[in-house]
Amino acid sequence: MRIKKIKETQVNLSGSISNAVVSFDEHTVSLVAVETDVLRNGKPVIGYAFNSIGRFAQSGILKSRMIPRILSAPPEAVLDVSDQQFDPAKIIDCAMQNEKPGGHGDRASAAAALELAIWDLNAKLQDEPAYITIARAFNRTLKSESVPVYAAGGYYYPGEAAQALSEEFKEYLDIGFTACKMKIGGVSMAEDMLRVEAALNVLGEGKNLAVDANGRFSLATAKAYAVELESLNLRWYEEFGDPLDFALNAELTKLYSGSIATGENLFSMQDAANLIQYGGMRPGLDIFQMDAGLSYGLTEYSKIIEVLESKGHERGQAYPHGGHLINLQIVTGLELGGCEAYPGVFQPFGGYPPQCKISNGKVSPSDAPGFGLEQKEELAPHLAALAD
Repeated sequence: MRIKKIKETQVNLSGSISNAVVSFDEHTVSLVAVETDVLRNGKPVIGYAFNSIGRFAQSGILKSRMIPRILSAPPEAVLDVSDQQFDPAKIIDCAMQNEKPGGHGDRASAAAALELAIWDLNAKLQDEPAYITIARAFNRTLKSESVPVYAAGGYYYPGEAAQALSEEFKEYLDIGFTACKMKIGGVSMAEDMLRVEAALNVLGEGKNLAVDANGRFSLATAKAYAVELESLNLRWYEEFGDPLDFALNAELTKLYSGSIATGENLFSMQDAANLIQYGGMRPGLDIFQMDAGLSYGLTEYSKIIEVLESKGHERGQAYPHGGHLINLQIVTGLELGGCEAYPGVFQPFGGYPPQCKISNGKVSPSDAPGFGLEQKEELAPHLAALAD
């Protein structure tokens, strides 16, 4: 059994939306296909994945460095001990040959696309959903196949008013969500608080609403917002400052008694360890949002979860960034706290197909083999093009 081809293509994200820091009009994603010599119904078994959302496609790194390294590796360098599955950790070792340590970022998401495609591939070779493959690999018992989910929306649309935000969240409730997240920091604090008020009028209790500043604030601004938000008992207050400013993070946790959330822009086990040691994260309260699709894949992400637990935190505090099918499978398989969803935005990757039922704030993955990306109508044409 061997890997015959690896293809990558850039896919544009659709929609004109922005958070407090960036507009997504020009954002792209790397979609990867790993084709094997194993045939099913006369067609090769192919593993698909992508490098999450929000860091641009990484075509150059993939095509000039990582893909050639994997394709040139002998079978024993990429297969597990059974010779019936590919070893994701070995794939990462091949992809990272001659790469110096540190310098995470674009390289981490490029490697992640390849490594995650191997999980999709392995699950398809077993003819099972990826969450089952993941649970078995990490010795999880899967007490439930339904996980908490929230709708990540509330972006800044051109000409948006508080009324538009209210209508958006009403639509999410109709779909089956009970909790939502909205952006702050893109307008004045007074305007943002009117938006928060509008959201709460729809969602009811503060526990149903999280707010996200996308790293926009200075310590002074983060504190000013914290004072305004404190009495609302929100679900969490997310990434208020620079994600690498652990001192700022720790200072804010002294002032703000509610949950804070961060980590989507930390890309390695060492980054997570530093956040825990220096960032003031509180066991049982604060939320970790590292994303396997931005962090060298599931192999590295599983080590991040191990670090959390070794330092007194719970895996239930992990809510990965990235509201798409891959993270739904990971959250289910690793029995994490829950996941986000991107209903209607960040297409063709965001959100879930109809086969993934959402009800009362929970979602269940479908029984499709692998990550089930082929079930997503918006994405299926891009997958088919890579398979040609």
